[in-house]
Amino acid sequence: MNLKSDIPLSEQELLSVLKLRFEKHLQRHPSIDWASVQSRLLSSPGKLQSLSEMERTGGEPDVIGYDQEKDAYLFCDCAAETPNGRRSLCYDREALDSRRENKPDGSAEDMAGSMGIELLTEEQYYDLQKLGIFDTKTSSWLKTPPEVRKLGGAIFGDRRYNRVFIYHNGASSYYAARGFRGLLSV
Repeated sequence: MNLKSDIPLSEQELLSVLKLRFEKHLQRHPSIDWASVQSRLLSSPGKLQSLSEMERTGGEPDVIGYDQEKDAYLFCDCAAETPNGRRSLCYDREALDSRRENKPDGSAEDMAGSMGIELLTEEQYYDLQKLGIFDTKTSSWLKTPPEVRKLGGAIFGDRRYNRVFIYHNGASSYYAARGFRGLLSV
């Protein structure tokens, strides 16, 4: 279920959408019960707002695990392709500011920050790909190691030929089929 719209969902509508998705994809979160997740969400209005933005931009967020160290449920964008409402972005503010012509509307890091979510790391992206098949026609910017970013690059991931690939591009590049997936700890 994907309810992309410019109008945010009400809290009740959002919880209903998240619960349906949670129940439909139990393999993503074995041994986690919805009542515990919902209780945590109801006590975290800022996190609900982040999930609402993830949903509004086409991410189809779902619980993908539980971080025992942080005592937090992990939500990730689980749309089959990188979220449509978060594409055609360069990597970060520095890359955006460096473009003289044909600037994109924004950057992945800026948008993620405004939504209150994090870009996935390489490891998190590989873990997500174990839960389903994602990004077969698109690609997603990933949190880039400082040593790569310092040299002007940024990394992204996708799935082609039934394999997950991590590759690089100039951080200021942007493509209609490249966006980003977010992670939210609740």
